[in-house]
Amino acid sequence: MAAVEVSDAIAHDDHDDEVVTGEAVALDLRPTSFVLAAAGAMIDWLVYFVLGLVLLVFALTPVLSGPLGQDQASVSAILLAGIVLVLVVVPMTVEVLSRGKSLGRLAVGARIVRDDGGSIGFRHALIRSLVAVLEFYLTFGGFAAIFGLLNGKSKRLGDLLAGTYSQYERVSGEVPPVFGVPVELMEWSTTADVARIPDRLARRISQFIRQASRLTPSTRDRLSRQLATEASAYVSPIPPVNAELFIAAVITIRRDREFAAHELESARLSVLNGALSGLPHGFPRR
Repeated sequence: MAAVEVSDAIAHDDHDDEVVTGEAVALDLRPTSFVLAAAGAMIDWLVYFVLGLVLLVFALTPVLSGPLGQDQASVSAILLAGIVLVLVVVPMTVEVLSRGKSLGRLAVGARIVRDDGGSIGFRHALIRSLVAVLEFYLTFGGFAAIFGLLNGKSKRLGDLLAGTYSQYERVSGEVPPVFGVPVELMEWSTTADVARIPDRLARRISQFIRQASRLTPSTRDRLSRQLATEASAYVSPIPPVNAELFIAAVITIRRDREFAAHELESARLSVLNGALSGLPHGFPRR
């Protein structure tokens, strides 16, 4: 089952986790899973529930012991104000000031962001807080669970209306291995003409190389052939080797050549630093 899921992700390059900015730059961002989002919401629930109890005790104690304690309307108004404060105002303020964070999201490593990956604002936090009253408190989390399970990014109804989602920010501390050109293709790589490979195809090839050991032999062979066919349009000549060695060599050559080009560009720009940062002769520094 795990092999099938990985192969499907590589073959189809699902775009649900990909955000395209206004400059047409694709960002590979991961939404928070339903389980982690639910865990963070439960922590926030507990915190706001305790906060509400504390505020009500401190607010109602002097009122009930005073002359207003006999006025049912005054007590109801204080209760309503406390509920609105704890359920709407406090969560909204926390999200705005922390740019999408909360105590529960800090615990699970999540943050609320806009659909384009940017920080949320007052409008987004207000919509989420108002809808949360229905989703969480009036239905005991039922609406939020239904929408979260039916949505690819675990969005609840408030996220759909506000145009936001929960982004998972924690990254693995594992350092991925750096692969080199296979030995069989070392001589070929010195003269091969490898054009720039589209970013999406390059990501799929890199993902396949990292996860190839987890795939079944048949799936591994099928995916390597599919990726090699797509990559062959950018390579000349095509070496007579199996597909997996071919795509490993292609992606490594492009990586090394692009890194070398970047280093050369940085070296050329460093030569101009003096001219760009210097001042004309006799010009005072201010």
